[in-house]
Amino acid sequence: MRKAIAKVLTVINEKRRDAAKESNKKKKYTPKDLRMKKTRAFRKKLTKHERSLRTLKQQKKANNFRPRKYAIAA
Repeated sequence: MRKAIAKVLTVINEKRRDAAKESNKKKKYTPKDLRMKKTRAFRKKLTKHERSLRTLKQQKKANNFRPRKYAIAA
């Protein structure tokens, strides 16, 4: 009997969570219990786009000191 109750509760909870996920899909922030668990470091890690961004100073330095290309006669 206990296992049958547990199965029913599991299904009810899954449906409730799925409904909550659907209702929060379009919102800017999701509740903590619906976010991915993973590890704290993994969640805080920068996205690919954020990693590729450069500061203004880096951009200026890259533009002003481009790598030089030389034609070498063989």
